[in-house]
Amino acid sequence: MAAACVRTLGKVGRLVLETPACRTANSYALVPKITLNGSKRAYGTGTGGFRSIPFFTTHLRSARVLGCAFLLGGGLGLYQTVKLTFQRHLAEEEAQPFKPSAEVKLTLYQYKTCPFCSKVRAFLDYHGLPYEIVEVNPVMRKEIKWSTYRKVPILMVNDSVQLNDSSVIISSLKTFLVSREKTIPQILECYPEMTTRNDSGKEVVEFNNKYWIMVTGGEEETLYPDKGARKEEMKWRKWADDWLVHLISPNVYRTPGEALASFDYIVREGKFGTFEGFFAKYVGAGAMWLISKRLKNKHNLQNDVRQDLYKAVNDWVAAIGKQRKFMGGGEPNLADLAVFGVLRVMEGLQAFDDMMENTKVKPWYRRMEKATQHKEPSVASFGSCSPPSKKDTI
Repeated sequence: MAAACVRTLGKVGRLVLETPACRTANSYALVPKITLNGSKRAYGTGTGGFRSIPFFTTHLRSARVLGCAFLLGGGLGLYQTVKLTFQRHLAEEEAQPFKPSAEVKLTLYQYKTCPFCSKVRAFLDYHGLPYEIVEVNPVMRKEIKWSTYRKVPILMVNDSVQLNDSSVIISSLKTFLVSREKTIPQILECYPEMTTRNDSGKEVVEFNNKYWIMVTGGEEETLYPDKGARKEEMKWRKWADDWLVHLISPNVYRTPGEALASFDYIVREGKFGTFEGFFAKYVGAGAMWLISKRLKNKHNLQNDVRQDLYKAVNDWVAAIGKQRKFMGGGEPNLADLAVFGVLRVMEGLQAFDDMMENTKVKPWYRRMEKATQHKEPSVASFGSCSPPSKKDTI
């Protein structure tokens, strides 16, 4: 509409300026036909003796002013049209859902067999976020020597912003994907770090609000359309961290044979030197078999720890119910990804096979496998990822 008005004004302006009254070159030819008020007579050297010298009269000036006004109006209209079109284009861009830029570099520092690291990978894979992996040596941990936070997982964004703790990583990235109002450093301010003491009196680092996705209003309604969905997701994410994860070690190290098989897998998949691998496989397996006995007592598990695993997994399946494919409904939510990530670290071990055979988890687990299918990310060496300076860590 505005563009059509501009074109019309432009045409009118050109027509006015093209009229004989506005063309100086034709004004002399009009003298015999038109009486111009205020004209003079002057003596010339031409054969005609006298000639008429017209001046720009009030009529001529008015015509030119009118033509210029139309052109000026058309120009201003064109400017406003371009301006409004540009603004509308920007508004449409802002309304589009966020798509992670290929320029954003995510680097995950991990142990492959760590359930917390597996949770983060499940989240990244499900959301299709490309990332590189730096496998950390669990003995020396030199790959994360630049960090004051000495645990894994650690996720680096563009080698400058450091995210710690699996649940904080997942919550902050989910917030960033849903809402574009804040940058990742601003989002991290919502998950303040604090130091507390555990039951043994040891100082531990915790993070406030780590199961909260920082969205409100329309964004919250879009993310959690069903009443109670947000609380349900938080409840089971916390359950995965506080209960389910503690069932893994007692089950995979339940017997000396299972402990040895578990450490054989850990050494093959982890980053160990030759001597470290041999030491970890045989000495570590024996040590963890003994430690698993203490963990069983610490968490009040049954003598047959498989029964606690079976019950926990069946409780999870019952919470999803028969009407939903996932706890998130038609698609996995963060609780689905957390539980799947924890259970996945047992794949290839006797505990996993027993769980799949003796519980009702298999259909849900296979759906989760399909939902999180992702091209295997590249494994980066420590030298290929410049470690951030301490001033850049958060």
